[in-house]
Amino acid sequence: MHDKPYFVSQEGLEKMKQELHFLKTEKRRELSERIEKAKELGDLRENADYQEAKDELMATEGHILELGDALKRSVIIENQLTGMVTLGSKVDVEFNGKRKVFTLVGSHEADPLKGLVSNESPLGMALLGKKVGDMAEVKAPAGVVRYQIVSVN
Repeated sequence: MHDKPYFVSQEGLEKMKQELHFLKTEKRRELSERIEKAKELGDLRENADYQEAKDELMATEGHILELGDALKRSVIIENQLTGMVTLGSKVDVEFNGKRKVFTLVGSHEADPLKGLVSNESPLGMALLGKKVGDMAEVKAPAGVVRYQIVSVN
């Protein structure tokens, strides 16, 4: 499907494997049973349960293919502890008089509300390669935000 590496933490990789296993076993079985029960109700052209279960099964099969492809392209993020911001780094920054800690992750694990910043986001790209004392600048709708790197772990 894609050639691009799928950067993921070891924890994220395990979650993907568990989700794939669940979809291939329990979810497929549940949807197949729903389809069979709906078939027993008669005319399939006017059977909303049947159509809904079939649509959900098709979406599940598509998700299974996507997960399988992502697993094949997975590259595990390992924090290098080089003193520079890399994938997997926890970065303590100061900006606008506040301090915040971000962890740089692959785009598929990003969750800004939890401090997980994608390496492909404007902030992630600005932080990559920086070291303690450096300034990372990000253009935002309200203007440029400057992040002072306080520590990198």
